[in-house]
Amino acid sequence: MSNPNFDEAAQRELAKFLEAEQAKARLQQSIHTFCDLAFDKCVTKIGNKLDRSEEACLANTVDRFLDTSLFIVRRLEETKGSM
Repeated sequence: MSNPNFDEAAQRELAKFLEAEQAKARLQQSIHTFCDLAFDKCVTKIGNKLDRSEEACLANTVDRFLDTSLFIVRRLEETKGSM
């Protein structure tokens, strides 16, 4: 990615910014996919409100998602700290 209008430092900064934005987009896509899967799994009928079993299913699914996310973050921090 070479552009004569940017010096090397600016090109590196731009590349870093683009990489971060792409990571955010991938995370948002993963969350959307997760929400779709949770809805398909937990919501059995469309109505004005969720029944108790649907609420419990969604709450459990969200809890597991958060547990997994925290586990991954902690593992990455451990890995980063040992480098």
